[in-house]
Amino acid sequence: MSSATGPGVEDAARQTFAERRARETTRLERLLRAIYGEDDRLDTQFRGLLADLAASWEARSPDLKELDRQRLTDPAWFESNRMLGGVCYVDRYGGTLQGLRDRIPYFRELGLTYLHLMPLFLAPAENSDGGYAVSSYRQVSPELGTMDDLRQVADDLRSNGIALAVDFVFNHTSDEHEWARKARAGVPEFVDYYWIYPDRTMPDAFEETTREIFPDDHPGSFVQLDDGRWVWTTFHTFQWDLDYSNPAVFRAMANELLFLANQGVSVLRMDAVAFIWKQLGTSCENLPQAHLLLQAFNAVCRIAAPSVLFLSEAIVHPGQVIEYMSPGECQLSYNPLQMALIWNTLATRDARMLSQALERRHTTPPGTAWVNYVRSHDDIGWTFADEDAAEFGVDGFDHRRFLNQFFVGRFPGSFARGVPFQENPKTGDARVSGSTASLAGLEAGDPLAVRRILLAHSIILSTGGLPQLYLGDEVGQLNDYSYVDDPAHRGDSRWVGRPWYPADLYEQRRFYATHAGALYLSLRRLIEIRSNTPEFAGNRLIGFATHNDRVLGYQRPGEGSTIVVLANFGDAREKVDALTLSGITPGSFDLVTGAQFDLSAGIDLAPGQFVWLRNVAGAA
Repeated sequence: MSSATGPGVEDAARQTFAERRARETTRLERLLRAIYGEDDRLDTQFRGLLADLAASWEARSPDLKELDRQRLTDPAWFESNRMLGGVCYVDRYGGTLQGLRDRIPYFRELGLTYLHLMPLFLAPAENSDGGYAVSSYRQVSPELGTMDDLRQVADDLRSNGIALAVDFVFNHTSDEHEWARKARAGVPEFVDYYWIYPDRTMPDAFEETTREIFPDDHPGSFVQLDDGRWVWTTFHTFQWDLDYSNPAVFRAMANELLFLANQGVSVLRMDAVAFIWKQLGTSCENLPQAHLLLQAFNAVCRIAAPSVLFLSEAIVHPGQVIEYMSPGECQLSYNPLQMALIWNTLATRDARMLSQALERRHTTPPGTAWVNYVRSHDDIGWTFADEDAAEFGVDGFDHRRFLNQFFVGRFPGSFARGVPFQENPKTGDARVSGSTASLAGLEAGDPLAVRRILLAHSIILSTGGLPQLYLGDEVGQLNDYSYVDDPAHRGDSRWVGRPWYPADLYEQRRFYATHAGALYLSLRRLIEIRSNTPEFAGNRLIGFATHNDRVLGYQRPGEGSTIVVLANFGDAREKVDALTLSGITPGSFDLVTGAQFDLSAGIDLAPGQFVWLRNVAGAA
């Protein structure tokens, strides 16, 4: 992308910045006052932050300022039906950042408009929680390249119409971060960046109401340092939680955020958003101040980098995920409920819980969108609400045990070949790791595996929001069990679902007779159809009762027409009868195959078959 330059353009940009700063500074101050109250440290930090924002905008490149202008003109750009996301690890998919640049022609071929690169910043050499223990937000891991390489990748992606997303791990740093090193050495300024106490008095008080997140790693919320002090580590012992009750921490992290924005990052995945505020006597999760902090970071971006969006990673009750979504907080959010229920439906062949979720929990606030996915880099957790399941006579605890057994291949007749993650033999609690193909039956040689994979992806492509593929899944990559041979990974089964670039499968992608080709060519066709179907833009969805528990139905309304989606999750042919379809205009055709149906006879769907019917007369 190139932008017009010259005194007139720069003057206009500067005037727009001044107006934006005046407007958003008021919001930013109000939010920070709500968070910090009368804290006498705030005034100094706020004045410094305003200076930081001005300096960051001055340092922002002309191309990025032009992108800011374009995004402000078209704030709903990410809701387009042409949006398609991909996610990968740089080393596993491209070797290095320079190697990843060689993949850009393929990204264009696939239709990507959004690429999320998994954590790539400097981290501890051995176990770094997959890169989520950040030692520097301004240094790329040396084996991947340099910050200049990342900036070049961002520029190249942007010139090819692809927005770059990276993780912003802002709840904690690694214990090797410069701030943590200084805190360990006793430098007062940096001791105050973390929750560090001289004895167990305060840790014991906090742990009366907090829960253990990774009990296998350490008990409670705190670990002891070599000098006897205790530091808060919600997740792993080497991930020290930042103390946002100190306004200097907010200012410091705002600067790290803006630095990444100025490298060309368009979307920041805000990691572990529910954990960022601590308060004695609470669970220290999902507190009101967490939202205020996100809104304050949002205001920072609206001033100095307004094209940047936030993607929420909120591990909370399904009904609370949406609370983090708004144009003034996080414009995007993962949709873990839909992901979990797609797999649930594949296992049970019963679409009712997924249908319920689409009707009850799919709507998002205006100006926001889901990131929908079949699976991510992480494990699969069964995040459905027990009260939702109970409406169908399903006990949540027992059903999660069934799903865990099913997807690790321990349930009779299971097609899945997943691997348990953090399994507790006493309680049966666990989560599941694995690639899409292995979880869907391709590794087991199940004859319906390819259909299941396509069916699952058809849901994320047609329910709205921004669909995201784990790259390699589109050619049917299987589990990678070699992780057990790597000392840094063998204790984390999530690596089984993070295979290396499957070069042989990509070479087969144009040959339909192969599994890789059947998947790729079919998915590419669905992506093309979606990009040409305006009804699939945005997030609006209306339920459609199929009166058949094995067939999922929903509608995507547009201007003068509606797409009616029917999807058979059963292992046999299933029918949707004529009466159920009576509201659909005769002659409606399937966008997927081009076929017209005689609706007076109902629709008969093969196992794994789905149709996208355009109903030209409006909603059924």
